[in-house]
Amino acid sequence: MGMERLRLVSNRRSTGVWAALVFLVSLNLRPSIAAVGPVLEHIGADFGWAGGLQGLLAAIPLLAFAAVSPLVSLLTSRLGLDCTILLALIAIAVGDVIRSFTGGAGIWVGTVIFASAIAVGNVLVPVIAKRDYADHVATATGVYSACITCGSAVAGLTASAMAQAWGGWRHALAFWAIPPLAVAVLWIVRMAHSWRKAVVETCNTTGSAQTLVLGEGGGHARQGSAGTMAALLRRPMTWWVTLFMGTQSSAFYTMSNWMPSVSEHAGFGASAAGVHLFVFQFTGIFSGLLIPRLMQIRGSQVCAALTSSVPMVVAGIGMLACPSLMPVWAFVGGVAQGASLVVALALIAMRGRSAVETVLLSGFAQSIGYLIASAGPLLFGALYQATGGYVVSLGVMTAVALVQCVAAVLAGRAGR
Repeated sequence: MGMERLRLVSNRRSTGVWAALVFLVSLNLRPSIAAVGPVLEHIGADFGWAGGLQGLLAAIPLLAFAAVSPLVSLLTSRLGLDCTILLALIAIAVGDVIRSFTGGAGIWVGTVIFASAIAVGNVLVPVIAKRDYADHVATATGVYSACITCGSAVAGLTASAMAQAWGGWRHALAFWAIPPLAVAVLWIVRMAHSWRKAVVETCNTTGSAQTLVLGEGGGHARQGSAGTMAALLRRPMTWWVTLFMGTQSSAFYTMSNWMPSVSEHAGFGASAAGVHLFVFQFTGIFSGLLIPRLMQIRGSQVCAALTSSVPMVVAGIGMLACPSLMPVWAFVGGVAQGASLVVALALIAMRGRSAVETVLLSGFAQSIGYLIASAGPLLFGALYQATGGYVVSLGVMTAVALVQCVAAVLAGRAGR
């Protein structure tokens, strides 16, 4: 009974400043990953890793996303959304510390831990958007993704400088254990507020259990989840949304990890390469906030999905044809990655027809999508190692961006 009540309170809809705290959670969903790109070659030099193994390290978070995402619904059915997010914040911090200070094996173990925790946040973002901002899903998703992108941009910009100032990459990466712990403290206060409010409501009503439930109850949701999942897999839209999620994530994580190296190979210094990565990531904040305006053109999301996808193709071709203009291509690619993330998350929220279905769709789309995406940085590094240059790697990345454009049309249609 105690656990059941905890779960029900944890699933309560939040409003005002309490709902807005989830934006602070979003700020912690990328720094642990984004900070690696600028120091990736330094990590490789310390451990004697070639490009292929560096690419594998960059791909590990995406593989963890793929493995963990389908399990999130089981965790939330037992603990509720808010308790699950609290555990994720703590695990991000623990993983960051293990990665930095426990040796060669620890870098892999720590990466798996914090990436698994981030996967939980990835899945629950569109679910919370639908719960707390039901009338403004696309706008709320834009703000969520802007916070995600902001955290990523700051981490990418400061990683190299932190490593130089603090004597290496370990302290620079470990720093990102601090913000999630700070947000976890605020999240505990938020949960305590929800608990006190629930107790007051219980005292003022005769049906105490009913006052704590919003939408589907935990037991009912679990009983119908298998049938709901089977129905989801029969819908073509599920697969188009998943493909869009996978291709846009592949471009983002490939560039986040390899753009600094590509810039240095094109003749820019390490500091300039870090700025290019910052431009790529920071630009996405604004494109992510603007793209919701296109989410209902002619009753579908095709316009928004295509508008967010085409710039990545342009950026890929530009880096191949004229690498000396890397600042321009970083900006163009940044427009694509920020907007396409919002579209992907909004499509998940909009295509789910209930809270339970949205959790399942989010878990599936992100699991398979990130499995697709994990091939991006891994293949990019392997092709670089095999060819000694980035031409083939960039060509493959551009081809993936073209596939994203096709998925944009299919996933953006309003049909189920």
